[in-house]
Amino acid sequence: MKVELDGVRPWRHDLAGCLHACVGTLVDHAGFPPLEVLGSFWGFYYRPGDIRPEEYYFPCPDGRSLVASLAPHHPVGSRWWWPEDAEQGWQQVREQVAAGVPVAVAVDNFELPFRPAYRDVHSNHLVVVRGFDDERQTVSVLDAIPPFFSGELPLAVLTAARDSANRPAHARDMFFADDPIGNRWLQLLVEDGPGGRQPAGADPAGYLAGNLREFQAGSEPGCYRGRDGIARFLADMCDRLAAGYGITDELFVVAGVALAGAAVHADWVAETGRRQQLPGWPELARQISRTAYHWTAIRILAALSRTGDVPATRLRARRAALLAELDRTLAAVEVVLATTEPSGHPNHRRALAEENSHG
Repeated sequence: MKVELDGVRPWRHDLAGCLHACVGTLVDHAGFPPLEVLGSFWGFYYRPGDIRPEEYYFPCPDGRSLVASLAPHHPVGSRWWWPEDAEQGWQQVREQVAAGVPVAVAVDNFELPFRPAYRDVHSNHLVVVRGFDDERQTVSVLDAIPPFFSGELPLAVLTAARDSANRPAHARDMFFADDPIGNRWLQLLVEDGPGGRQPAGADPAGYLAGNLREFQAGSEPGCYRGRDGIARFLADMCDRLAAGYGITDELFVVAGVALAGAAVHADWVAETGRRQQLPGWPELARQISRTAYHWTAIRILAALSRTGDVPATRLRARRAALLAELDRTLAAVEVVLATTEPSGHPNHRRALAEENSHG
């Protein structure tokens, strides 16, 4: 039997990783606009200690699934499957693809010839499987992360990557090693009932308002959430660094999630503002992008902290700069919401009144 699914297109964002790329491809195949699904939500959540060495790590609050946490404004979710062994795992993936559904599978980059880390660095990565050929024993794989790959692999090669123990062998195995791949694979779930499959751009102002409430809500016991959560999380990282504790992996991974979220959200705001001609939205997109740049700086400091080259005072300064930028951004969101109706159309009367009030 041979299967090659149509309509499985690559999607990626320069400042996001394999999670956004793979989910973007899966939701696109399911009929949703990837940028809206992945970019309409923006928030911050992290439960201390809930960190996993995965390139596709994303903290999931309230028991929600990975995709439901990534895209809470849309009727999508996901399920992780953990097969007993490589054979069961492949049969599960093969069955889904044969039924016309692409899936994302976890892999170790060390075993994939098209990855720069091949035979050099172990890293827990995510790719899309979109076809197979039983006679030739090959699998059709899509990986939108540079250097980009779309083509066939021997099934034995993909099996080795999916069944890898992912154990670090040297100092270069940083951040995403020491976590067995376990042949796991991710299934996209779509709600088709009432409220499902909302049209693109159904309520952009509502998405912004929901995100603002998320940032303004205080942290719950045992977790960091919203603007307060960012402040507390980074303060904790500074204190631990000053006390001599290692923070590299935790700060690097969590900052990576925050960076991707802000960057993809900024692009969605820019695209929505352009498409619907919403006043103030392009400027807001640029402001959100500046927040993402601050997360980039913090992530760089996290990587450098492994060698002891980053004093806590430097990280505290970056924390203060990020929070100041975030406060300016949230204030800008409030201004935009005041001039945008819930339907997403510009509130021209309110915009004109505000313009007149400023002289």
